Amino acid sequence: MAKASTVLYLSHGGGPLPLLEEPGDQQVVSSLKSLRASLNTPSAIILVSAHWEAPVFTITGSSNPALIYDYVGFPERAYQLEYPAAGAPDIAESIAASLASAGIKASIDQRRGYDHGMFVPLSILFPDANIPCVQISLMQSLDPLTHIQMGEALNTLEIENLLFVGSGFSFHNMTAFFDKGNVANNGKNLLFQQWLEETIMSDIIREAERKQRLLDWTNAPYARFCHPREEHLLPLHVCYGITGRPAERAIKMEILEKTSCTFLWQ
Repeated sequence: MAKASTVLYLSHGGGPLPLLEEPGDQQVVSSLKSLRASLNTPSAIILVSAHWEAPVFTITGSSNPALIYDYVGFPERAYQLEYPAAGAPDIAESIAASLASAGIKASIDQRRGYDHGMFVPLSILFPDANIPCVQISLMQSLDPLTHIQMGEALNTLEIENLLFVGSGFSFHNMTAFFDKGNVANNGKNLLFQQWLEETIMSDIIREAERKQRLLDWTNAPYARFCHPREEHLLPLHVCYGITGRPAERAIKMEILEKTSCTFLWQ
C-alpha cells in the first residue's frame, strides 16, 4: 500500500443530515469521531465520492475548490455549510500520471468543487479543514473491475502518509429508507451486510477469491435490493484495489434505521 497510507471506506449518511444533528444519522457522527482518534493526521486526503460520475476518472485540480450543495429539500443552513480545505494540484497531477501509467484514461478538472460525499464526512473527521484534499470521480460505466484497477494505480503513488477515502454507503435503496419498520427489508439488508463484512474482513478468503467476489457482487444475497444502482458501493472497490488485502476493522451502525458498514485499512 502506498507509503504508510490509511484507507477508509465509509457509509456517509443521508445528504447533509450528519451535520444537521438529525437522530437517524448520529451514528455516522459518533463513528467518524471515534475513528478520528485512531487516525494519524495525513499529509493529504484523496477521496472517491459516490456523487460524481464522469466518462473517465476525473480529478479536482483547483487550489481552492468551492462546495457543491448537491442535494435538495433541506433547511437553509444545509446550504450555508463551509469546508474551506485547500486543493492539491500537484497531487492531482501525480494521480493523473499514475492512472496514465496503468493505461487508465483520466482528466483534471480545474473548476469542479467538493460535493457532499466529500465535505460532509470530512467536516466530522477533520473539522479544522486544514488538510489538502483531492476528489476523484467514479467512471460512468460503473464497471467493478475498472474501479479496482483505479485503486491499484493509486497504490503506486510515491507520496507518504496519505488518507484514501471511499465515500459511499453500504446500503443505498432510497425507497427502502422511507419504508420504515419493514422487517423483511431489514432482513434482506442484514444478509447483504453480513456477506460484505465477510468478503472484506475474512483472512481465510484468498485475495483472488476476494477480488472475484467484489467483481461478482451482484451474486451476493439481496445485492440489487441493497444497491439498485451501484455508485455507492464502488468506492469500496477502489479501496480494495488500493489495499489488496482484508480490512483490519469494520464498524456497523444504524443509519436512517438501516444497518450499514464502514471499513478501515491501516
